[in-house]
Amino acid sequence: MKNYKILAEFIKDISSETKDVQTYLFVKDYIPKYQLTIDINSKPTKNKLIEISTTMKFEDKENNEKKSYFELVYVTIVKLDDSVKEKKKIEKILLCDVQKDIQPKLEKSFTDLITNSGFKDVSIKNIDFEKLFNSRFN
Repeated sequence: MKNYKILAEFIKDISSETKDVQTYLFVKDYIPKYQLTIDINSKPTKNKLIEISTTMKFEDKENNEKKSYFELVYVTIVKLDDSVKEKKKIEKILLCDVQKDIQPKLEKSFTDLITNSGFKDVSIKNIDFEKLFNSRFN
């Protein structure tokens, strides 16, 4: 049984930048080498609600002059059950459980952003939030 409820979720910010045609042509071939980074932040709001911001960036970590940039900030508003008090349990809910719930919409929104920016065959799928969460403690 879930000890939280997702009240709302939405794209707060979405961005794609490709400077010019030469950059696009370069990135088209180079994009398989791009890396995905995920950053999750949370802040309490009124009425015991929590705003979770999941930021996904897909970028070139190399020193290439020609590069594109993709970023999506996805916000989820969550209400925890009153029974949830322990800090580690709250962290797991926010960083893992909620992320797994929003994952299909998150991945589709981000993949659509990249596809709509002109880059085909790029797929952001099957992010293992459980593994990411556990790796924080190692």
